Amino acid sequence: MPKPTFRAAPVRVRVPATSANLGPGFDALGLALALYDDIVVRVTDEPGLAVDVAGMGAASVARNARNLVVKAMYEAFKRLGGRPRGLEVVCANRIPHGRGLGSSAAAIVGGVIAARALVAGGAERMSDEQVLALASEMEGHPDNVAACLLGGLTLAWTDAAGGHGLRLPVTEALAPVAYVPGTSSSTKATRRLLPETVPHADAARNAGRAALLVTALGTRPDLLLVATEDRLHQPYRAPAMPRTAALVDELRVAGIPAVVSGAGPSVLALTTAANRDQALALTRRGWSTLALDVDTDGAVQLPLDLSGSEAPDPAEPS
Repeated sequence: MPKPTFRAAPVRVRVPATSANLGPGFDALGLALALYDDIVVRVTDEPGLAVDVAGMGAASVARNARNLVVKAMYEAFKRLGGRPRGLEVVCANRIPHGRGLGSSAAAIVGGVIAARALVAGGAERMSDEQVLALASEMEGHPDNVAACLLGGLTLAWTDAAGGHGLRLPVTEALAPVAYVPGTSSSTKATRRLLPETVPHADAARNAGRAALLVTALGTRPDLLLVATEDRLHQPYRAPAMPRTAALVDELRVAGIPAVVSGAGPSVLALTTAANRDQALALTRRGWSTLALDVDTDGAVQLPLDLSGSEAPDPAEPS
């Protein structure tokens, strides 16, 4: 591939939070949520890298080449033919880190999309399908990155060619509520809790519930409570997240379709206008309760209304 030509103007990319699994759709189903990280990047004449981070994770994320956004950009540049000598990256983060809301997927997808946007003819050099395959490779699984890239409800899978994603219909009645604790968890750590084998009856039941969930999210929200039953991963992770498991159980006993968001510890209630207020009324000390609409756009490049590379204030409403 010939060496790329880089655009002089900065680019701004917005990426949504995501919730994967949604109960029985383990490593396959994902939902994009209207909570966003913004990334502003600019190619500089001076060699080197400058990284600034505001908002969620600002006190802990790397401000060098180990930053996940930068790592994704560098990998994308490599596949686009080469990277620029100098780069400025500014991140405004609103997605909580380590809470099961897709912060790593947002960083990876945002970095890849930003790198592609900085290359003249980048979309011709790297298609959305190639973006998804690269992001899936970096993330290790495609469910969050597919929802982050495509928006809405997505079905993801992996084959010999890498990660793939398909956007599915989702009812406009869906009005999710997220419960976000003040403590984080590690996806790798909670994944180690999963057994290598599960009872055949549990696997069969989950397959049926996952298929039903696609219909429930698309046209039959009245079926969401039964459709979100899971026996494949949530019961095995529950001992490591007792407060999460207890909140899911309490919501479900009240008739609210609730699941562990991704690998946790956040909880997602798949509510509609009919029961969202009931879900919002349930609060926990040390937890934030967020009414989050479904994002329908996925990762997007936005116009810059500023002259430099300063990112918008992460405290501003999205």
